[in-house]
Amino acid sequence: MTTVKEAQAGPQMRAAGGKKKRAGVLLTGATWIISVLFVFPVVWMIWTSFHSETDAASNPPKVLSSFSVQGYKSFFGSDPWPTILNSLTASVVSTLLVLCLALPAAYALSIRPVKRWSDVLFFFLSTKFMPVVAALLPVYLFAEKVHFLDNIWLLVILYTSMNLPIAVWMLRSFLAEIPAEMLEAAQVDGAGLLRTLREIIAPVIMPGIASAALICFIFSWNELLFARVLTGTRAETAPVFLTGFVTSQGLFLAQVCAASFVVSLPVLAAGFAAQDKLVQGLSMGAVR
Repeated sequence: MTTVKEAQAGPQMRAAGGKKKRAGVLLTGATWIISVLFVFPVVWMIWTSFHSETDAASNPPKVLSSFSVQGYKSFFGSDPWPTILNSLTASVVSTLLVLCLALPAAYALSIRPVKRWSDVLFFFLSTKFMPVVAALLPVYLFAEKVHFLDNIWLLVILYTSMNLPIAVWMLRSFLAEIPAEMLEAAQVDGAGLLRTLREIIAPVIMPGIASAALICFIFSWNELLFARVLTGTRAETAPVFLTGFVTSQGLFLAQVCAASFVVSLPVLAAGFAAQDKLVQGLSMGAVR
């Protein structure tokens, strides 16, 4: 009887194994297709940036045409450094402010929860429901009233307020996984709140802090709408400067691709530098 059951179970196990193998192959193939779809536009942009304007605008595109760096010469010849410095200032300073404000707030909502903490979290999240364009006119009128237009510190304040809810939500999920025994031991040793945050909590959730910082930096660096409307010549950022290459006359595709690649380099460099921390942080905040 046992032999008959084993003989019947053998084909079923092989069939199940074959289905799992086919599912794995299909999943791998789908992953590669999605990855190529995401990476191909970036590769095409970089490839186009090394062509002349005529070859870049040709239809069908001349893939194997001769290389040219005229697009990069036009970009660097237009003095982009002040705008890149403005973007770095707004992104880095706002990210640091977000971390300084989000860590204590996340601590209060996770380890030392306040009353009605779920309502507080919903309030943080609800600030992201309103479209950015709906707040553009009030912010512009206020900035004009206080003579704060074309000021990089206005962007710092806006980017901090825009990214703070995201950072609080992310850091709260990381802090919720810290063992209570670790904090109790710190209290027994006489550590205060600031020392606990600086010497105990921050090193433990450093991957989460790095991932939150990287996301806030990317959002600040890529922001265009507020920077386009609220800045002029002094506080112009790199994305706003990038739009100046799009003109109604002449060819500009190679210049735009070259400028886009150069402007994207700080974000790409930050992502590659923090990729291990980013993966650890996202995994840490997702696993329960």
